Amino acid sequence: MTVTIYDVAREAGVSMATVSRVVNNNPNVKPQTRKKVYEAIERLGYRPNAVARGLASKKTTTVGVVIPDISNSIFAEIARGIEDIANMYHYNIILCNADKKKDKEIRVINTLLEKQVDGLLFMGGTITEDHVQAFQTASVPIVLCATKDENGTIPSVDIDHEAAAFDAVSTLVRHGHREIAMISGTLQDPANGYSRFQGYKRALETAGIEYQEDLVRIGNYRYESGVEAMKYFLGLKHKPTAIFAATDEMAIGAIHSIQDEGCKVPDDFSIISVDNIHMASMVRPQLTTVAQPMYDIGAVAMRLLTKLMKKENVENSQVILPHETILRLSVARVND
Repeated sequence: MTVTIYDVAREAGVSMATVSRVVNNNPNVKPQTRKKVYEAIERLGYRPNAVARGLASKKTTTVGVVIPDISNSIFAEIARGIEDIANMYHYNIILCNADKKKDKEIRVINTLLEKQVDGLLFMGGTITEDHVQAFQTASVPIVLCATKDENGTIPSVDIDHEAAAFDAVSTLVRHGHREIAMISGTLQDPANGYSRFQGYKRALETAGIEYQEDLVRIGNYRYESGVEAMKYFLGLKHKPTAIFAATDEMAIGAIHSIQDEGCKVPDDFSIISVDNIHMASMVRPQLTTVAQPMYDIGAVAMRLLTKLMKKENVENSQVILPHETILRLSVARVND
């Protein structure tokens, strides 16, 4: 049978109110009384009801995290940063995978809010009006993690995706490349998709290179779409000398597609991307990429959420973290 607070009080010879004060670390309890209560708790194996305590205090010390794709290593690294900071501030995490489906994301958000979480972290994905409406109905703080809303009204932690893409393509330009193709994410995604596409176009314009629509293919951020996009480029009469992929996964797919055709990276094609997942340094040749500080994005987002939950002063609720170009072996200089 479940051990209740009444059982503990009877075993310790104190009132239920005294047991409640001990469990909730109230300082107004005599040391000897506190000791008696703890001994009774240990003998009976009593565990306080977190739900009941949450209803009483209106705090559950629980944070909901919505993740778009739990199999994606980017989000796994961000989640690690979230959890480490959550543990530091004594918050528990409820992690929910939404499969990159808007309806499921909205349903998960509402479910977490119904479970009385103290705050919510929404990771990755496109922020639509439906998302904003769901967030606005919440009575707890919301922080966007590795994404942001179009109007910048919801607190967020991210990188400058347009600038990261610009730096990636500019690296190719500095290596002498002029025929630069792009494997893009969906342009309906304003953060990772459209912003990185805009960075690609701006880098071309800055270098005086004409934008060519047939040198852009739209992928879904994953390995298979990189394979298929590269097959298209390999079939062109005038092939590009370099490819910028919006994600490392698509870049690795492109590398394997090139190798399957008997060509070499970077001898025949140079490849660069954005993210710096663990696999980027494992693939051969090692992938040159613009690194997102993924762990830091999660950690900073969780810290921002703790401040909002505790109603602490927040000077900047729209945090942009720096990115870094990691030069490896997949980019070569074009022979003059």
